[in-house]
Amino acid sequence: MAGPWTFTLLCGLLATTLIQATLSPTAVLILGPKVIKEKLTQELKDHNATSILQQLPLLSTIREQPAGGIPVLGSVVNTVLKYIIWLKVTTASILQLQVKPSANDKELLVKIPLDMVAGFNTPLVKTIVEFHMETEAQAIVRMDTSASGPTRLVLSDCATSDESLRVQLLHKFSFLVNALAKEVMNLLVPALPNLVKNQLCPVIEASFNGMYADLLQLVKVPISLSTDRLEFDLLSPAIKGDTIQLYLGAKLLDSQGKVTKWFNNSAASLAVPSLDNTPFSFIVSQDVVKAAVAAMLPPEEFIVLLDSVLPEIARRLKSSIGLINEKAADKLGSTQIVKILTQDTPEFFMDQGHARVAQLIVLEVFASSEALRPLFTLGIEASSEAQFYTKGDELILNLNNISSDRIQLMNSGIGWFQPDVLKNIITEIILSVLLPNQNGKLRSGVPVSVVKALGFEAAESSLTKDGLVLTPASLWKPSSAVSQ
Repeated sequence: MAGPWTFTLLCGLLATTLIQATLSPTAVLILGPKVIKEKLTQELKDHNATSILQQLPLLSTIREQPAGGIPVLGSVVNTVLKYIIWLKVTTASILQLQVKPSANDKELLVKIPLDMVAGFNTPLVKTIVEFHMETEAQAIVRMDTSASGPTRLVLSDCATSDESLRVQLLHKFSFLVNALAKEVMNLLVPALPNLVKNQLCPVIEASFNGMYADLLQLVKVPISLSTDRLEFDLLSPAIKGDTIQLYLGAKLLDSQGKVTKWFNNSAASLAVPSLDNTPFSFIVSQDVVKAAVAAMLPPEEFIVLLDSVLPEIARRLKSSIGLINEKAADKLGSTQIVKILTQDTPEFFMDQGHARVAQLIVLEVFASSEALRPLFTLGIEASSEAQFYTKGDELILNLNNISSDRIQLMNSGIGWFQPDVLKNIITEIILSVLLPNQNGKLRSGVPVSVVKALGFEAAESSLTKDGLVLTPASLWKPSSAVSQ
């Protein structure tokens, strides 16, 4: 009988398991059936699947399996084959693949229709006797948890469907040749499924393994963020409905390649929207987006000769300061300087369809370039509307307008004053100096290699309360068949 310590230990382990179960990935790449079909079709091309079909040893196979071992029928078969000089597949095509949910919701059923024309040569007729062969290879994509390593997706149980097998003569000849062709087709019907299973199924499995390896490599491509970079790693794969979902962790690295922040999981659930008819979707959580924005907008200092760069604003600033202290305003010369320092990194806030950037700014006004002390120092809590847009496969963030939500007088050499008196002119200064500089850094964009790697030219972005969602902006033209 288990003692109290055993019970306590089990409860502790269960609690840990439940806590881990609530953690959510920081990014998810969802691949719909259109993308899966296209990628697998390309891999079948790369693995020369149609050449394998053309090299099927039809004649040797039916010679080795003569009519189930029945002596009388074996004699008939040998008589038939005596009139066959050669027998082979002359043309082969792999038609449009199908990807569907299997009976088990955690598996995918992949159907690969095969279309072939085979022919044989016989002394009985001068032309090649051709017949059309149709069949369908079927396989299951499932999660493999049996290996000692991490869970991965595998393709297994590859075989042909008996219902899909059809063999028919393309052209009619004399009675004798038609009878011979019929016997040959009767011999091919039981032989073809085994040939496909033994010759083509290993190629299909290798093609899927190649596709899966490419996907894993794709999600690991670093994303440049100014001097830093963002990298994703696979946490685990999953199959839901007719989609493959790759759950990802992330890490932020500095220019030296040192990890500065890990995003292996998040305590907040990352909602995964349904694909509907969208070929793929890439969802990135809020905390990763926030870190990416912060990496692209590090703390900076801007020093501006205001009278030279923005003379009208310089004139208005002098006029506004004159309302506070005329003597201080008179000190402002042609080399007056405004120094703007962004404190820490911006705070990024996201909600359904909206985003906002808040930042702390220190602004100092110097009477001239020779002045060692500022006339005054202001602390400003500023915010901007943030808008994501895409240009091709690049994701770009733009800060629209800026508002000085709160201004505090931190230091003054011209006496105490209410800083809100300068709110309008101060807002215009940071709008004219800070915002263009920050948007200039953001305008270079973030390359999202997954877009073109999956066959699309451009992407669209949207915001949810959980994160950023990227989907293709336009459909590509899928390869309908692999032929040779």
